[in-house]
Amino acid sequence: MKLRQTALAMAGAIMLAGCASVTRGTTEHVQFVSVPAGAQVTTTAGITCTATPCSIEMSRKMEFIASFEKEGYQRLDIPVSTKVSGGGAAGMAGNIILGGVVGIVADAATGATLDHYPNPVAATLVPLPQNEPAKKRLDSRSKKPAPSS
Repeated sequence: MKLRQTALAMAGAIMLAGCASVTRGTTEHVQFVSVPAGAQVTTTAGITCTATPCSIEMSRKMEFIASFEKEGYQRLDIPVSTKVSGGGAAGMAGNIILGGVVGIVADAATGATLDHYPNPVAATLVPLPQNEPAKKRLDSRSKKPAPSS
């Protein structure tokens, strides 16, 4: 009888381990918006969305830089970091009470307690100067004159 109770207790602990991983998941949708709309967003994670507003599903533990580009506007890079969220902290508290060390380690490893910040990622793009010839405009990535077309 005691063996059966121990087995049931262990099975319950294993099922409850990783509470935040189970309830929140290991990915999150990050939204991108821009003024004006229609900018292309490229992330340092190699994921792109073609026109804002848009969203990308990202690993909760991945930090990245989002680059907004639109013809006629200066490129804008916005860093996106991660931080422990309120929901993640609640999941971690559940691990302490029910899931124990296994749940805490699982959630820390998967990033389930994290959220991206800022989310949504908002960019206000600045128009390129209209009084300069295209040849003299600077490529915002290299600070070198843009190639002439």
